Amino acid sequence: MSGPAIALVVCAAVLHAIWNALAKRADNQFVFLWSSVSLATLLLLPFGLVRFPFEATAAAGLPFVAASVAIHALYFYALGRSYRHGDFSRVYPMARGLGVALVPLIALPVFGERLSWLGALGVGLVVLGIAALSLTPSAMPASAAAGMGTGTVWALVTGLTIAAYSLVDKAGVARLHPMPYIALMGLGLSALLAPVVLADRPALAHEWRRHWRAILVASAMNLTSYLLVLFAFRLSKVGYVVASRELSILFSAFIGSLWLREGRLAPRLAGASVVLAGVVCIAVARD
Repeated sequence: MSGPAIALVVCAAVLHAIWNALAKRADNQFVFLWSSVSLATLLLLPFGLVRFPFEATAAAGLPFVAASVAIHALYFYALGRSYRHGDFSRVYPMARGLGVALVPLIALPVFGERLSWLGALGVGLVVLGIAALSLTPSAMPASAAAGMGTGTVWALVTGLTIAAYSLVDKAGVARLHPMPYIALMGLGLSALLAPVVLADRPALAHEWRRHWRAILVASAMNLTSYLLVLFAFRLSKVGYVVASRELSILFSAFIGSLWLREGRLAPRLAGASVVLAGVVCIAVARD
């Protein structure tokens, strides 16, 4: 990967881990996610719409925007459910890890992208480290342990959607600049999910009353972090970008153990070190 692509992905990883931890702490994760994305869209939309008329292949990118909106809607729902039932430091790596494992496999027939041996080794190490992290003991009380299976199922569904939208968006930003692409995606996602969220206005009011500061912080991070990833897609192979982005798991290990008090840090750092080794391999791999 090139230096600019690495810088974009590392910044995205930091932002991604933080806003996901904020979502985990919410009372209603789905409402929290919709609120933060809707607010971020209001900020990004003017910049995207200004550039849109100057895009020569804008019409070709719109079907990918529509597909991404549908997939992201399922992603946010599944992510919210997985955080409701599972530890952040377990759910997060499982969901992200499945995306890393699937994207390079699907990118070969779809985009003709072949990983170098070093890139393939890096992806393998990332997946291995994520698997180790997902097996770390949970600090949830015994009364909540019964829900861990449900959290795991939703984490796997989340991982499938991550792989799906990564591939769709890789193709989409090849036809439409990332700025109008993510602005339109955010607008479509907010509009699609609005009826579901507004149907439970008490939950919406409660979430804003209790967590309005966290919503504001998350809104500055969620679409911004993915915008950085979209730019990286234009600079490097999708398999490398998606795998390198999982550096966020290193940060999630610290967040889950030290901030969310989900268990001992040592076993989480052991798995995270393997992830980091994989990211280093991917970073020095040649496109």
